[in-house]
Amino acid sequence: MRKVPLGTSGAAVSAFCLGAMYFGWRTPEEAAIPVLDQYAEAGGAFIDTANIYGAVGDQRVGGLSEAVLGRWMEARGNRHDMFVASKVGFQRVGVARGLRAETIISECERTLRELRTDYVDLYYAHVDDRTIPLSEPLEALDRLVCAGKVRYVGASNYAPWRLEAARHACRANGWAQFCCIQQRHTYLRPRPGAVFAPQVVANADLLDYCRSTGMRPLAYTPLLGGAYSRDDKAIDPRYAGPDSDARLTTLRAVAAEQGATANQVVLAWMLHSDPQVIPLVAASTTAQMAENLAALDIALSADDMRRLNEAGA
Repeated sequence: MRKVPLGTSGAAVSAFCLGAMYFGWRTPEEAAIPVLDQYAEAGGAFIDTANIYGAVGDQRVGGLSEAVLGRWMEARGNRHDMFVASKVGFQRVGVARGLRAETIISECERTLRELRTDYVDLYYAHVDDRTIPLSEPLEALDRLVCAGKVRYVGASNYAPWRLEAARHACRANGWAQFCCIQQRHTYLRPRPGAVFAPQVVANADLLDYCRSTGMRPLAYTPLLGGAYSRDDKAIDPRYAGPDSDARLTTLRAVAAEQGATANQVVLAWMLHSDPQVIPLVAASTTAQMAENLAALDIALSADDMRRLNEAGA
């Protein structure tokens, strides 16, 4: 699998990031392990998790996804071959939502224990915390970098102006800067006024900000939970409307011409976009992972991209 720069960090990561959100709970460990092996055998080495990923009943206990990854890496002896990302900021049992310094430090230590490692490659501020000074989480993340427990830091669910404020603060203080932004993003565009809070949707302003600063955008929920391809899965009403209808028509036409699925064209569109977007690909079966991986071989022409980008009402 080819690699792409992780923003201005100097690191290179796999063009597809494996989203491990459901591993260990909705996707049992015995089903997750073959998917992890398949991804690694295809040359993939970029895996995404978070401290909150894992639930027992209706209780968000967290740690289940991280624990599966830790056991898998230990069994395979491949920790140093993998680029592992985790996150902190959202609420889980026993930990309040927010980015207080003590929360960041203690949750990072817990993540390291679950992952069975002494460092995490990429550590995200999972959600912006506007109840405290912006400097507090930035300084805490820098402390982790200086201690060697975190290699790079990223942001998720941040507005562009907050990213710029963070960049300015980090430059002024010599702190580690956010190298990437992980946001909700897919081929369809939300209808005007759609609300996704606490998630933040990537928009033209964010992508332009990434283009001008070199920050790498990553996309979560790129395939809308299977809605592009499953007859039993409706498009989220927050995307529904004439614009999405027009874009779906073009997407399906390009997919038919490519002999590909709509899912594969969405993923290929991200890889061919400017700025190039790294999609988080999730799979609960090896068949789903095989479909995702095949998108790496799709070559969209300039005309394909023009049609896809200009489609809409």
